[in-house]
Amino acid sequence: MNVCRKWCGRALAVILLPCFALTAARVQAQDKHVVTSQELSKDAARPAEMRGADEAALRQLFSSEQAQQALKSANIDYRKVDKAVGQLSDEDLAKLAARSRQVQHNFAGGRSAGSLSDRDLLIIIIIAVLVIALIAILR
Repeated sequence: MNVCRKWCGRALAVILLPCFALTAARVQAQDKHVVTSQELSKDAARPAEMRGADEAALRQLFSSEQAQQALKSANIDYRKVDKAVGQLSDEDLAKLAARSRQVQHNFAGGRSAGSLSDRDLLIIIIIAVLVIALIAILR
């Protein structure tokens, strides 16, 4: 009986020892991948920051003198466009904001405020119409 207990104890030790070693290794590996609450907070805030920047880019374009003239010539109410900007999906907002940044970059590329081409005016009007149309479709 004593021999059986010794043998069973040793067999149990041989079986359990590697299990404990593996568990300790897993815990150590998991400790390396711990994310702090500060990192989580930053990651959570990033989409809101991007959305705010995209909304600001569109609103900046539409509030410019050139865009106001383009909207007025197309009989589009700026307030309606401004309200619609806040209702766009993140994806649509990002696409339109990228296009508005490109238009603003073209404006800043040396053209004076009064020298908008028909193409520039058309782009502003198209962006405004897309904003309004997307909101109408999403409702």
